[in-house]
Amino acid sequence: MFPATGGVVFNDAVRAREDARAAQAAYPKAAVLSQQLITRAKNTPERSWLAEVSSVVLQQALRDVQAAYRNFFASLKGERKGKRVGAPRFRSRKDSRQAIRFTANARWKITGGGRLSLPKIGEVKVKWSRVLPVTPSSVTVIVDAAGRYFASFVIDTDAETNLARWTEPDPEAAIGIDLGLTHFAVLSDGTKIDSPRFLRRAEKKLKKAQRELSRKRKGSKNREKARLKVARAHAAVADARNEFHHQLSTTLIRENQAVAVEDLAVSGLARTRLAKSVHDAGWAQFVGMLEYKAKRYGRTFVRIGRFEPTSQVCSACGHRDGPKPLQVREWTCPACSTVHDRDHNAAINVKQAAGLAATACGAPVGPGLVPAQREETGSHGIPTESRAA
Repeated sequence: MFPATGGVVFNDAVRAREDARAAQAAYPKAAVLSQQLITRAKNTPERSWLAEVSSVVLQQALRDVQAAYRNFFASLKGERKGKRVGAPRFRSRKDSRQAIRFTANARWKITGGGRLSLPKIGEVKVKWSRVLPVTPSSVTVIVDAAGRYFASFVIDTDAETNLARWTEPDPEAAIGIDLGLTHFAVLSDGTKIDSPRFLRRAEKKLKKAQRELSRKRKGSKNREKARLKVARAHAAVADARNEFHHQLSTTLIRENQAVAVEDLAVSGLARTRLAKSVHDAGWAQFVGMLEYKAKRYGRTFVRIGRFEPTSQVCSACGHRDGPKPLQVREWTCPACSTVHDRDHNAAINVKQAAGLAATACGAPVGPGLVPAQREETGSHGIPTESRAA
C-alpha cells in the first residue's frame, strides 16, 4: 500500500503556499496545484512514481491542505469554535499514523468474498468488525504506529434507524456521573465503577520493551523491531481503554434518557503530579463518547460547569461546607447531620445541577433539560472501522 503518498503531495502543496506567502503573492488555487503537483509531477523523474497511485488519493491530499488552511484562517478570525488551530505543518514518513482516502470516484468496492478491492492495490483480505448496514460512500485506509492496517468506512444512516436499534428507557431515567481516580465513575444511584488502570497494569511490560529499544543501534533493523514491540504494547493499552469506554458509555446511554457529567479541566490536571493517572483514565474520550451517542440516539446530555461546587455541597439540604482535601472520602453535613460518601454526593449534585433531579421540597434545581441537538439533515455520517489482514 502507499500510506505516505498523500503526505508527499500534501507537503508539496504546503510548500507551494508557503513560498507564495513568502513572496507576498496570492495563494495558488486548487486547480493550479493539481496541474502542477500531480499532472506535471508524474512526468518528472523525482515524482514519476505518483502514476502508480490512484489519482483520487492525490486529489484528496490537496483537499486536506485546503481544509487545513481554511480552518487555520477561520481560527485566526475567531469564526471557528474550540481550541485555536495552527497553520498546516509538513507531514513525515515517521508520523505514528498514516492514511489514504478513497471516495466513490476511485471505483473501490467490496467483493462478493468479503475482500476490499482498492484501485492500483488489488484485493485486500479484511477481518470485518461488523456488517455494513448500507453501501459506504468512502473508505480510509489507516496504518498505525504498531504497523496495523485498518479500513474506516463512512456510511449515511437515517436518524430513525438509529433510534430503532434500542428500546426507549424509562422517560424519567436520568443519571449524574462523578468521574475520578479512586473509582473511574460514581453514579448518582450509588453505583461505583472501578478504574481499570490499563496503563498502570502494563507498566512493567512497557518499561521492559522501552529498555530493549534504547539499547538497539539507531537505524538498525533490530531497533525497528524493538520500536514495533513498544508500539504494539502501547496499542494494546489504548485498545483496552477504548473498549472499556465504549461499553460503559453505551450502557449508560442505553439505560438512561438523560445523562449529566461534570466538565473537568483535563488539560490542567494533566500538568499535575496526577498526570499519568489522568491520562490513563481517559476522561475526555469517555465524555466525548457519551455526548455523540446521546446525540445519535436522542438522549439528553448535560455538561456541568467545572466550577460547580459538587464536592462541597450537601445533596440533602444544600448546605455548602467548603472545599475538602482529596484524602477526605467521607464527611458529615453540619447542618443536617447526613453522612456523605464524597463521590456519591458529588454525583447527586451533578444530577441536581443539571436539572435532572429535585430537592427534598420537590423544587427542581439548576437549569432545565438541554436536549442534544440532531444534525439538520436528519442523517449522520458514521465511520465504521474494520481491520485489514
